[in-house]
Amino acid sequence: MDAEKEEARNLQVEFEWVLKEEVHAILKQLRKILVECAHLFPVPLYANEGKKTEKYIMSVAPEKLRAIVTLTGDSITHADITFKLSRPPHQQQKTHINQDSPWKLQQIQDAANHLQQAINHIDDVDATYHFKTSDEVMTVVGNILEAMQRARTSLVIPKKKPIADLIKSRNMKSLAPNLSEDLAVSFYLQSHKLIMAVYQLITVQGTVCFDSYQAEATVQWLNDVMPLLCAGLKLCQQLKDKEVLKSLFIRTLVNMSINTISCKKPR
Repeated sequence: MDAEKEEARNLQVEFEWVLKEEVHAILKQLRKILVECAHLFPVPLYANEGKKTEKYIMSVAPEKLRAIVTLTGDSITHADITFKLSRPPHQQQKTHINQDSPWKLQQIQDAANHLQQAINHIDDVDATYHFKTSDEVMTVVGNILEAMQRARTSLVIPKKKPIADLIKSRNMKSLAPNLSEDLAVSFYLQSHKLIMAVYQLITVQGTVCFDSYQAEATVQWLNDVMPLLCAGLKLCQQLKDKEVLKSLFIRTLVNMSINTISCKKPR
């Protein structure tokens, strides 16, 4: 029984140390990663001035699709777009985006908002606060983890829209001259890339479908942001896993106490 008491005491000491010291150390490290990530965003975020301007040349196949795009903050402020229709009348199309009517990339602002929320969840925890239970830690970590996952998802998985919605979207009104009603253009982010897609509605045997082709360009700040987000998610998950283990330790302590009581001989 002395060995069990010693093991129980060691588990309790380790659990208390994790709640008092390790949780705050990991939260501090996690905050450093997220703030570094925030400073890379091209929009105002956590003392980051934002509004960075970058230019990209996007093309695919000779004369098929070409665009010179200027990305400022979370908007395409200028673009010269040329593409050739794959279906009749096979004409070359030209259109533009200018700074008077920019094309909004909502994914960037969404990701920035979620990242800010994750940092806020950490800042809400006072550095001197002593966590008393695993449940407290799990609540904080869960909130941070969910916000970070939403930030990453915003950048990695663009929201898909039906072609009809794309054609009628507000962004399509940024194009000058306007395209015909059977054509749609889309700009979106996917992981570390900016992608431009062109869609042409067609009717085949009475069924409406579409042809599409796309060009892409690597966005450097996204290339830097994604590994930081992944590192933060991994660190957050490690802390969550530790708390699960500590909860199991507490159950072990309780079971030990029950076993100790049941093993005592009645007087």
